Order: sequence, then C-alpha cells, then structure tokens
Amino acid sequence: MRINLASIFVDDQQKALRFYTETLRFQLKHNIPMGKYAWITVVSEEVPEGTELVLEPAEHPAVGPFRKALIDDGIPYTSFAVDDIEAEHECLVAKGVRFMQPPIDLGNVITAIFDDTCGNLIQIMEEKSQP
Repeated sequence: MRINLASIFVDDQQKALRFYTETLRFQLKHNIPMGKYAWITVVSEEVPEGTELVLEPAEHPAVGPFRKALIDDGIPYTSFAVDDIEAEHECLVAKGVRFMQPPIDLGNVITAIFDDTCGNLIQIMEEKSQP
C-alpha cells in the first residue's frame, strides 16, 4: 500500500494553482474541469511520479470551522520536506511569502510555517543528519 493522493482545501483553485506552481515550484499534474470546479493536482518537481497534492475546493460546511481552528492555534494543515530550510525560507520570503514562524531548530528537524494565501498554514521541514 502507498499514498497516492493527499488533499488540501483551498479558497480559490486557480489562485492556489498559481501559488503552488509559481511560488512553491510544484508541477501541474492534472487540471480537469468538473463543472464549477476542477480536479487539480500538483506534484513535486523533484518527484514528478510521486504523491499528488489535490487542490480541493473548500466548499463543505465543515471545512471553514476546521481550518479556522487550525489557524487560530497556529497549526499547519500539512508539511513539505525541504533539503535546505534556510535557502527555501530566503527564496520564499523574496517571493513575498508571509511566514508565521521562521526556521526554528527543534533538535532532529528544523521547521518553519507560512501562509499559503489560500486559507492554510503550511509547514516546511528539514530533517537534520543523524550522527
């Protein structure tokens, strides 16, 4: 068994597509119109055949209160791995990304949290080499 898809709820699919491809450098995998919305997935440019991230419309009534609770508590919706968090942080800040938490060393990992402009907090994480 393996993970094929993961979803993230977004306020605006087209805005999210621009952010996730232009700012975060994910690659578009699918953009299939489905009435008012679309089946939009993106993948890592580093692993284009890897897990797809679905940019899911945040239309279900339970989504708003759920996301608000996460944001109010500063909890990221999901986490993405990076090789060099300092370089990634600098790159994203230069692109105008607003960080709620700059890189913080937590022992075995370094994490940072930013606003994806689509209704979510996202964590990036660098695993440190183990001695």
